[in-house]
Amino acid sequence: MTTTPPAADLAFSLLREGRFGDAENLMAREVRAVAERHGPGSPEWASAQCDLGNVLLNADQLDRAIECFRQAAAVAPRDHESHKDQLTYRLNVGMAMRMAGRLEEAEQQLRQGAQERLAFYGREHAGYAFGLEPLASLLLERGDVAGARQVVEEAVANFWNNGHERVASALALRAAVVQAGGTGEPLFVGLDQLPDHVVEQIGQVIAGVPVEDGAARKALFTTLVAVLEQRLGPDHQGTINALSALANLGRDIGDEAGRVDAIERVLASYDRQGRTEEALMAALGLAMAQDDAGDTEGSLRTYASAYERSRGIGRPEVISQVLRNWGLALKEAGRLEEAEQRLAEALEQARRGADHDTVGRAGVALGLFLQHEGRLDEARKILGEGLAVIDPVHPDALVGRSHLGAVLDGRTCGCGDMPSTIAAAFREFVITRLPADLLDHLDVDIVDGDFKIDVHLRREPTEAEIGRLNEVFATAQAEFRHRITDRR
Repeated sequence: MTTTPPAADLAFSLLREGRFGDAENLMAREVRAVAERHGPGSPEWASAQCDLGNVLLNADQLDRAIECFRQAAAVAPRDHESHKDQLTYRLNVGMAMRMAGRLEEAEQQLRQGAQERLAFYGREHAGYAFGLEPLASLLLERGDVAGARQVVEEAVANFWNNGHERVASALALRAAVVQAGGTGEPLFVGLDQLPDHVVEQIGQVIAGVPVEDGAARKALFTTLVAVLEQRLGPDHQGTINALSALANLGRDIGDEAGRVDAIERVLASYDRQGRTEEALMAALGLAMAQDDAGDTEGSLRTYASAYERSRGIGRPEVISQVLRNWGLALKEAGRLEEAEQRLAEALEQARRGADHDTVGRAGVALGLFLQHEGRLDEARKILGEGLAVIDPVHPDALVGRSHLGAVLDGRTCGCGDMPSTIAAAFREFVITRLPADLLDHLDVDIVDGDFKIDVHLRREPTEAEIGRLNEVFATAQAEFRHRITDRR
């Protein structure tokens, strides 16, 4: 006998697939269904509101998420368990406010929540420390290092005394607070007394610690890598993850040499362990880093090596990805004949596989190359093939659609048409999700990096339709902001 997964689990599966609008709609329907079964203001309704808030939070609709958490927290608890849930909802309000940049309000919420947890759990219970940790993090972000130190030390001691695994994230936060204090104390303490899996978690959570200064963040990550190498070994996944985080940081702060070094260490570890697919992905990352560092020839050599690795793996989709990236790099290097050969091979390999997006991305890449070379008839055919199979709001699809429009107009480039292409896709997304007789016309433009929307209705909407309008437009903005900012 099979059971249906809870709506929240299905919604988060949709989020992982990038289907933000579908995830939101699923949870909104679930909230309505729970209201019909249990009534608005019931503990069950509060739980569903919280789930919807979490979906909205992950879709970057922060103000709407905050309102969902507020509504959930406003439900009066009926018993011990619903009181615990209310504390969680209040914590979510504060954390969502922080994500929205409403730091003063967030601090008020988190302080109130910590006091309510103290009254409910008592000072020695781990449930109290769960409210202290986000408060300490917020205080650090606001520059109150002394206040953050006091609160985080209490959180660490609480989790430690309770033998709670959450001590890992508290210790990571403590390291950042100690570093900000400039006292010269060791950043990471007591790791020899913790099991490996807890030590590994420190590396997993440290990326979320609020350290804005790039140099300070690099020093924190570098120290962590050294500690994990000594404690876990250079080939432990926790050490590899920390090195990957250090590489990503190098990209973010422009430390390309540090980025290359970190990826080379990750690649060497995967090779020592015989983890071929992970090694291939690291090699592709290394090639991109070398190119960004100005080492074009080194980058192309790494792509050639990655191609040999992909042939050993043998999956068409993997080989296509490598050939596509290699071809694009050759194009940027001005080696056009080789670039075309690799891009054509990428499409050929993609056709042998079963992934439509791989075919689409390879087709768009080759089509753009042919268009920029003035071979418009060939470009039109290849772009049409790619766009027919790729997810229509994938970033590559938007680029391809922009360039196909230029091809049909007889132009060799459509790079400047992206705003109008995205606006048209946004408009189509909205229209297909509203009653056919409601909209007269919809104008969508992109101004200063955001959507400017002008809506004209054929008739007076009902209250329910007004709510639906607001939901669809908010969902569309979340959907497209995520999709168009995806990196290849």
